[in-house]
Amino acid sequence: MPASNAILPRVPRTMPIRRDPLRPKGIGARAILRRGPIGKLADAIRQAPQLAGALAVFLGLGSAAQAECVRTEYQDKSYTYCTAKAGDDLRLFLYATETQVYGNFRTLDEALAREGKKLAFAMNGSMYHPDRSPVGLFIERGVERSRLVTREGPGNFGLLPNGVFCIQPERFVVIETLRFASDRPDCTYAAQSGPMLVIDGAFHPRFIAGSDSRLIRNGVGVSADGGRAVFVISNMPVNFYEFAGFFRDYLGLPQALYIDGNISRLHAPGLRRSDWGTLLGPIVGKVVDAAAPKD
Repeated sequence: MPASNAILPRVPRTMPIRRDPLRPKGIGARAILRRGPIGKLADAIRQAPQLAGALAVFLGLGSAAQAECVRTEYQDKSYTYCTAKAGDDLRLFLYATETQVYGNFRTLDEALAREGKKLAFAMNGSMYHPDRSPVGLFIERGVERSRLVTREGPGNFGLLPNGVFCIQPERFVVIETLRFASDRPDCTYAAQSGPMLVIDGAFHPRFIAGSDSRLIRNGVGVSADGGRAVFVISNMPVNFYEFAGFFRDYLGLPQALYIDGNISRLHAPGLRRSDWGTLLGPIVGKVVDAAAPKD
């Protein structure tokens, strides 16, 4: 079992929340919106969440950049999701030096600041061993740090089918491990994890709707055209079935991969949120110029 399954302290969620622009305040507001053209637009957005940023601008709730990370609710569960577009500077990070991991968002942000960069958002990027080395495949800047694991094994990682998140220059891929092994794409960055949450629009076959195994979880899903990668963290304990449903039914993503649970953390400066805990292994983050808004 990876060390990432340890239970760690979490930051109290007392900071201001940026609400999902699809959820108007108050029952009266909802009723008014549902009657008119704005209501129809909101319904369309719920079927195509990639338009959420545009709706936020239309309603005067902020720029599309400010809507990069959004907190929302689905089926009485709270989630925060952050979106990267193809061509964004999305990276996986592990080692600050040959032997020392970054370990947390602050250290990584400080290192980027020396390059005139910063994190727009970030979260833990894959499962890891006690020494913080990745479990399974990990590629950083085109360099393979650890190898692909195709066999079944213990824990969530070994709950086949598992999968790989791959960052290419102009697209993102979430792909089941055996497919990756048989027709390996060229990845600038890649991380293996498991289990797969959504596979070609279907839930992982081992998920149980009423499971009482609920944790704070995070994962990543990719749009059908590879143009969007959406990173999600639950703000309350959820089971795998519920978590997969948010990716498929709320975000409309046909492929999604579980990253981890319990240690799941998000850095979203625009939401005034930066979770803390013991040292992390791999971190995934969107990098922007230091002069740009963080979220």
